[in-house]
Amino acid sequence: MKKRLKSREFMSVMVIVLIFLIVGLFNPSFLGMKNIFQTINGSAVYALVALGMAFVLFIGEIDVSVGATLGFSAAMGGQIISQGTSVWLALLAAILLGCVIGCLNAIGILYFKIPSIIMTLGTNGIIRGLIYVLTDGKWIENLPIAFKQLAQKNLFGTLSLFYCSVLLVTAVLYFFTTQTDKGKSFVAIGDNEDGAKLIGISINKVKLISFIICSVFAAVAGILYASRVGFVTPTAGMGYEMTAIAACVIGGINLNGGVGTVWGAITGSIIMASISRVLVFLGFPSTFDNTITGLVLIVIVVVGAIINRRSLEKMRHQRLAAKTDV
Repeated sequence: MKKRLKSREFMSVMVIVLIFLIVGLFNPSFLGMKNIFQTINGSAVYALVALGMAFVLFIGEIDVSVGATLGFSAAMGGQIISQGTSVWLALLAAILLGCVIGCLNAIGILYFKIPSIIMTLGTNGIIRGLIYVLTDGKWIENLPIAFKQLAQKNLFGTLSLFYCSVLLVTAVLYFFTTQTDKGKSFVAIGDNEDGAKLIGISINKVKLISFIICSVFAAVAGILYASRVGFVTPTAGMGYEMTAIAACVIGGINLNGGVGTVWGAITGSIIMASISRVLVFLGFPSTFDNTITGLVLIVIVVVGAIINRRSLEKMRHQRLAAKTDV
Protein backbone atom coordinates (compact mmCIF):
# COMPACT_ATOMS: atom_id res chain seq x y z
CA MET A 1 0.00 0.00 0.00
CA LYS A 2 2.88 2.38 0.83
CA LYS A 3 4.40 1.69 -2.57
CA ARG A 4 1.12 2.50 -4.29
CA LEU A 5 0.65 5.66 -2.22
CA LYS A 6 4.14 6.91 -3.05
CA SER A 7 3.51 6.27 -6.73
CA ARG A 8 0.26 8.28 -6.60
CA GLU A 9 1.98 11.17 -4.84
CA PHE A 10 4.82 11.01 -7.37
CA MET A 11 2.25 11.02 -10.18
CA SER A 12 0.69 14.17 -8.67
CA VAL A 13 4.04 15.94 -8.91
CA MET A 14 4.43 14.70 -12.49
CA VAL A 15 0.97 16.08 -13.34
CA ILE A 16 2.04 19.52 -12.07
CA VAL A 17 5.17 19.40 -14.22
CA LEU A 18 3.17 18.18 -17.24
CA ILE A 19 0.57 20.96 -16.90
CA PHE A 20 3.29 23.63 -16.91
CA LEU A 21 5.19 22.03 -19.82
CA ILE A 22 2.13 21.61 -22.05
CA VAL A 23 0.79 25.12 -21.47
CA GLY A 24 4.33 26.46 -21.73
CA LEU A 25 4.56 25.15 -25.29
CA PHE A 26 1.69 27.45 -26.29
CA ASN A 27 2.57 30.31 -23.95
CA PRO A 28 6.27 30.39 -22.90
CA SER A 29 5.57 33.02 -20.23
CA PHE A 30 3.64 30.36 -18.31
CA LEU A 31 6.99 28.65 -17.59
CA GLY A 32 8.45 31.80 -16.08
CA MET A 33 9.56 31.55 -12.45
CA LYS A 34 7.29 34.46 -11.57
CA ASN A 35 4.20 32.62 -12.82
CA ILE A 36 5.27 29.33 -11.18
CA PHE A 37 5.66 30.94 -7.77
CA GLN A 38 2.45 32.93 -8.20
CA THR A 39 0.63 29.65 -8.86
CA ILE A 40 2.17 27.97 -5.82
CA ASN A 41 1.45 30.99 -3.59
CA GLY A 42 -2.08 31.14 -5.00
CA SER A 43 -2.74 27.60 -3.81
CA ALA A 44 -2.31 28.53 -0.13
CA VAL A 45 -6.06 28.88 0.55
CA TYR A 46 -6.82 25.63 -1.31
CA ALA A 47 -4.02 23.93 0.62
CA LEU A 48 -5.35 24.92 4.04
CA VAL A 49 -8.87 23.73 3.24
CA ALA A 50 -7.53 20.51 1.68
CA LEU A 51 -5.31 19.80 4.71
CA GLY A 52 -8.35 19.93 6.97
CA MET A 53 -10.40 17.88 4.52
CA ALA A 54 -7.64 15.25 4.48
CA PHE A 55 -8.23 14.41 8.14
CA VAL A 56 -11.93 13.80 7.54
CA LEU A 57 -11.22 11.69 4.46
CA PHE A 58 -8.59 9.70 6.38
CA ILE A 59 -11.33 8.38 8.67
CA GLY A 60 -13.68 7.59 5.78
CA GLU A 61 -16.02 10.58 6.25
CA ILE A 62 -16.60 13.80 4.28
CA ASP A 63 -17.31 17.46 5.07
CA VAL A 64 -19.04 19.61 2.44
CA SER A 65 -19.47 22.57 4.79
CA VAL A 66 -15.85 23.78 4.53
CA GLY A 67 -16.61 26.32 1.79
CA ALA A 68 -19.36 27.91 3.88
CA THR A 69 -17.11 27.83 6.97
CA LEU A 70 -14.42 29.65 4.99
CA GLY A 71 -16.96 32.22 3.79
CA PHE A 72 -18.41 32.84 7.26
CA SER A 73 -14.92 33.17 8.77
CA ALA A 74 -13.88 35.60 6.02
CA ALA A 75 -17.00 37.72 6.57
CA MET A 76 -16.68 37.67 10.36
CA GLY A 77 -12.93 38.33 10.25
CA GLY A 78 -13.41 41.06 7.65
CA GLN A 79 -15.89 42.88 9.88
CA ILE A 80 -13.62 42.55 12.93
CA ILE A 81 -10.53 43.80 11.07
CA SER A 82 -12.39 46.61 9.27
CA GLN A 83 -13.19 48.08 12.69
CA GLY A 84 -9.47 48.49 13.39
CA THR A 85 -9.15 45.40 15.58
CA SER A 86 -6.03 43.21 15.59
CA VAL A 87 -5.65 40.47 12.97
CA TRP A 88 -4.77 38.10 15.81
CA LEU A 89 -8.21 38.65 17.35
CA ALA A 90 -9.82 37.81 13.98
CA LEU A 91 -7.65 34.69 13.76
CA LEU A 92 -8.65 33.63 17.28
CA ALA A 93 -12.32 34.20 16.42
CA ALA A 94 -11.84 32.06 13.29
CA ILE A 95 -10.33 29.22 15.31
CA LEU A 96 -13.18 29.34 17.82
CA LEU A 97 -15.70 29.40 14.97
CA GLY A 98 -14.04 26.35 13.44
CA CYS A 99 -14.15 24.50 16.76
CA VAL A 100 -17.88 25.20 17.15
CA ILE A 101 -18.76 24.13 13.60
CA GLY A 102 -16.55 21.03 13.83
CA CYS A 103 -18.17 20.01 17.12
CA LEU A 104 -21.69 20.50 15.74
CA ASN A 105 -20.89 18.36 12.71
CA ALA A 106 -19.32 15.65 14.85
CA ILE A 107 -22.23 15.57 17.32
CA GLY A 108 -24.75 15.09 14.53
CA ILE A 109 -22.66 12.40 12.87
CA LEU A 110 -21.41 10.48 15.91
CA TYR A 111 -24.29 10.72 18.37
CA PHE A 112 -27.33 11.12 16.13
CA LYS A 113 -25.89 8.80 13.46
CA ILE A 114 -26.57 11.26 10.62
CA PRO A 115 -24.46 10.43 7.52
CA SER A 116 -21.61 12.92 7.22
CA ILE A 117 -22.64 14.02 3.71
CA ILE A 118 -26.17 14.88 4.96
CA MET A 119 -25.06 16.50 8.23
CA THR A 120 -22.43 18.73 6.66
CA LEU A 121 -24.73 19.59 3.75
CA GLY A 122 -27.26 20.83 6.29
CA THR A 123 -24.55 22.76 8.15
CA ASN A 124 -23.49 24.27 4.84
CA GLY A 125 -26.99 25.61 4.23
CA ILE A 126 -27.29 27.05 7.75
CA ILE A 127 -23.91 28.79 7.56
CA ARG A 128 -24.64 30.21 4.11
CA GLY A 129 -27.82 31.74 5.50
CA LEU A 130 -25.90 33.20 8.46
CA ILE A 131 -23.37 34.79 6.09
CA TYR A 132 -26.15 36.77 4.40
CA VAL A 133 -27.47 37.80 7.82
CA LEU A 134 -24.01 38.87 8.97
CA THR A 135 -23.19 40.85 5.82
CA ASP A 136 -26.75 41.98 5.06
CA GLY A 137 -26.07 40.64 1.56
CA LYS A 138 -23.40 43.30 0.97
CA TRP A 139 -19.69 43.15 0.18
CA ILE A 140 -17.13 43.91 2.90
CA GLU A 141 -14.63 46.17 1.14
CA ASN A 142 -13.21 48.56 3.72
CA LEU A 143 -10.38 46.26 4.80
CA PRO A 144 -7.18 47.97 6.02
CA ILE A 145 -4.34 48.20 3.51
CA ALA A 146 -1.92 46.64 6.01
CA PHE A 147 -4.16 43.54 6.22
CA LYS A 148 -4.33 43.24 2.43
CA GLN A 149 -0.54 43.53 2.21
CA LEU A 150 -0.03 40.56 4.55
CA ALA A 151 -0.80 38.16 1.69
CA GLN A 152 1.78 39.93 -0.51
CA LYS A 153 4.72 39.48 1.86
CA ASN A 154 7.29 37.07 0.39
CA LEU A 155 10.34 35.33 1.76
CA PHE A 156 13.43 35.68 -0.43
CA GLY A 157 11.17 37.25 -3.07
CA THR A 158 9.60 33.91 -3.99
CA LEU A 159 7.28 31.98 -1.67
CA SER A 160 4.75 34.02 0.29
CA LEU A 161 4.89 34.15 4.07
CA PHE A 162 1.44 32.54 4.16
CA TYR A 163 2.51 29.63 1.95
CA CYS A 164 5.69 29.07 3.96
CA SER A 165 3.49 28.87 7.06
CA VAL A 166 1.29 26.29 5.30
CA LEU A 167 4.39 24.22 4.43
CA LEU A 168 5.60 24.37 8.02
CA VAL A 169 2.20 23.23 9.33
CA THR A 170 2.11 20.45 6.73
CA ALA A 171 5.56 19.19 7.78
CA VAL A 172 4.45 19.05 11.43
CA LEU A 173 1.21 17.27 10.49
CA TYR A 174 3.09 14.79 8.30
CA PHE A 175 5.38 13.88 11.19
CA PHE A 176 2.37 13.62 13.52
CA THR A 177 0.31 11.39 11.22
CA THR A 178 3.17 9.10 10.14
CA GLN A 179 5.51 8.91 13.14
CA THR A 180 3.23 8.98 16.20
CA ASP A 181 0.70 6.40 17.36
CA LYS A 182 -2.01 9.02 17.93
CA GLY A 183 -1.45 10.48 14.47
CA LYS A 184 -1.55 7.07 12.79
CA SER A 185 -4.96 6.41 14.36
CA PHE A 186 -6.69 8.66 11.77
CA VAL A 187 -5.67 6.48 8.83
CA ALA A 188 -6.10 3.32 10.93
CA ILE A 189 -9.79 4.09 11.51
CA GLY A 190 -10.39 4.67 7.82
CA ASP A 191 -8.54 1.50 6.91
CA ASN A 192 -10.27 -0.79 9.43
CA GLU A 193 -12.52 0.78 12.05
CA ASP A 194 -13.25 -2.50 13.85
CA GLY A 195 -9.55 -3.34 13.95
CA ALA A 196 -8.73 0.13 15.27
CA LYS A 197 -11.29 -0.32 18.02
CA LEU A 198 -9.75 -3.66 19.01
CA ILE A 199 -6.31 -2.12 19.53
CA GLY A 200 -7.74 0.54 21.85
CA ILE A 201 -8.26 3.55 19.59
CA SER A 202 -11.12 5.79 20.74
CA ILE A 203 -13.10 5.99 17.50
CA ASN A 204 -15.47 8.81 18.47
CA LYS A 205 -12.68 10.91 19.97
CA VAL A 206 -10.52 10.67 16.85
CA LYS A 207 -13.47 11.40 14.57
CA LEU A 208 -14.43 14.42 16.70
CA ILE A 209 -10.88 15.76 16.41
CA SER A 210 -10.94 15.15 12.65
CA PHE A 211 -14.03 17.28 12.12
CA ILE A 212 -12.69 20.02 14.39
CA ILE A 213 -9.37 20.11 12.51
CA CYS A 214 -11.25 20.26 9.20
CA SER A 215 -13.43 23.20 10.26
CA VAL A 216 -10.61 25.08 12.01
CA PHE A 217 -8.40 24.90 8.92
CA ALA A 218 -11.29 26.08 6.72
CA ALA A 219 -11.96 28.98 9.11
CA VAL A 220 -8.30 30.03 9.20
CA ALA A 221 -8.27 29.80 5.41
CA GLY A 222 -11.12 32.34 5.46
CA ILE A 223 -8.84 34.97 7.04
CA LEU A 224 -6.15 34.22 4.45
CA TYR A 225 -8.78 34.43 1.70
CA ALA A 226 -9.93 37.88 2.88
CA SER A 227 -6.34 39.13 2.93
CA ARG A 228 -5.51 37.77 -0.55
CA VAL A 229 -8.71 38.91 -2.30
CA GLY A 230 -8.98 42.23 -0.41
CA PHE A 231 -12.76 42.05 0.03
CA VAL A 232 -15.42 39.56 1.08
CA THR A 233 -18.67 38.75 -0.75
CA PRO A 234 -21.67 36.82 0.62
CA THR A 235 -20.73 33.96 -1.75
CA ALA A 236 -17.12 33.73 -0.54
CA GLY A 237 -15.83 30.17 -0.37
CA MET A 238 -18.56 28.73 -2.57
CA GLY A 239 -17.24 25.66 -4.41
CA TYR A 240 -14.16 25.32 -2.21
CA GLU A 241 -15.48 22.08 -0.72
CA MET A 242 -15.35 20.44 -4.16
CA THR A 243 -11.89 21.88 -4.85
CA ALA A 244 -10.59 20.57 -1.51
CA ILE A 245 -12.00 17.09 -2.12
CA ALA A 246 -10.59 17.03 -5.66
CA ALA A 247 -7.18 18.18 -4.38
CA CYS A 248 -7.10 15.40 -1.78
CA VAL A 249 -8.17 12.70 -4.25
CA ILE A 250 -5.65 13.87 -6.87
CA GLY A 251 -2.99 13.77 -4.14
CA GLY A 252 -3.65 10.09 -3.44
CA ILE A 253 -6.10 10.30 -0.53
CA ASN A 254 -8.81 7.65 -0.82
CA LEU A 255 -12.43 8.80 -0.57
CA ASN A 256 -13.19 5.62 1.37
CA GLY A 257 -10.54 6.41 3.96
CA GLY A 258 -7.41 4.66 5.19
CA VAL A 259 -5.03 5.82 2.45
CA GLY A 260 -3.08 9.03 1.93
CA THR A 261 -0.82 11.65 3.52
CA VAL A 262 -1.09 15.38 4.11
CA TRP A 263 1.55 16.03 1.43
CA GLY A 264 -0.91 14.59 -1.06
CA ALA A 265 -3.33 17.39 -0.15
CA ILE A 266 -0.59 19.96 -0.84
CA THR A 267 0.39 18.60 -4.26
CA GLY A 268 -3.29 18.25 -5.17
CA SER A 269 -3.89 21.89 -4.18
CA ILE A 270 -1.10 23.05 -6.47
CA ILE A 271 -2.65 21.07 -9.32
CA MET A 272 -6.05 22.68 -8.73
CA ALA A 273 -4.46 26.15 -8.58
CA SER A 274 -2.54 25.33 -11.78
CA ILE A 275 -5.76 24.34 -13.56
CA SER A 276 -7.40 27.64 -12.55
CA ARG A 277 -4.37 29.55 -13.81
CA VAL A 278 -4.36 27.60 -17.08
CA LEU A 279 -7.99 28.59 -17.67
CA VAL A 280 -7.03 32.24 -17.20
CA PHE A 281 -4.13 31.88 -19.67
CA LEU A 282 -6.46 30.24 -22.18
CA GLY A 283 -8.97 33.06 -21.82
CA PHE A 284 -11.73 31.14 -20.04
CA PRO A 285 -13.85 33.09 -17.52
CA SER A 286 -13.52 32.12 -13.83
CA THR A 287 -17.08 30.75 -13.97
CA PHE A 288 -15.61 27.64 -15.60
CA ASP A 289 -13.58 26.77 -12.47
CA ASN A 290 -16.30 24.72 -10.77
CA THR A 291 -17.14 22.92 -14.02
CA ILE A 292 -13.52 21.89 -14.57
CA THR A 293 -13.10 20.95 -10.90
CA GLY A 294 -16.14 18.69 -11.10
CA LEU A 295 -14.84 17.05 -14.28
CA VAL A 296 -11.40 16.52 -12.74
CA LEU A 297 -12.92 14.96 -9.61
CA ILE A 298 -15.10 12.56 -11.64
CA VAL A 299 -12.18 11.53 -13.87
CA ILE A 300 -9.85 10.91 -10.91
CA VAL A 301 -12.46 8.88 -9.01
CA VAL A 302 -13.30 6.78 -12.08
CA VAL A 303 -9.62 6.17 -12.87
CA GLY A 304 -8.99 5.29 -9.22
CA ALA A 305 -11.89 2.84 -9.22
CA ILE A 306 -10.57 1.15 -12.38
CA ILE A 307 -7.07 0.87 -10.90
CA ASN A 308 -8.44 -0.56 -7.64
CA ARG A 309 -10.57 -3.08 -9.51
CA ARG A 310 -7.61 -4.24 -11.58
CA SER A 311 -5.47 -4.51 -8.44
CA LEU A 312 -8.12 -6.67 -6.75
CA GLU A 313 -8.43 -8.86 -9.84
CA LYS A 314 -4.65 -9.28 -9.97
CA MET A 315 -4.56 -10.26 -6.29
CA ARG A 316 -7.41 -12.72 -6.86
CA HIS A 317 -5.57 -14.34 -9.79
CA GLN A 318 -2.38 -14.59 -7.73
CA ARG A 319 -4.25 -16.32 -4.90
CA LEU A 320 -5.89 -18.76 -7.32
CA ALA A 321 -2.51 -19.46 -8.90
CA ALA A 322 -0.98 -20.09 -5.47
CA LYS A 323 -3.77 -22.53 -4.55
CA THR A 324 -3.35 -24.35 -7.88
CA ASP A 325 0.39 -24.75 -7.27
CA VAL A 326 -0.33 -26.30 -3.87
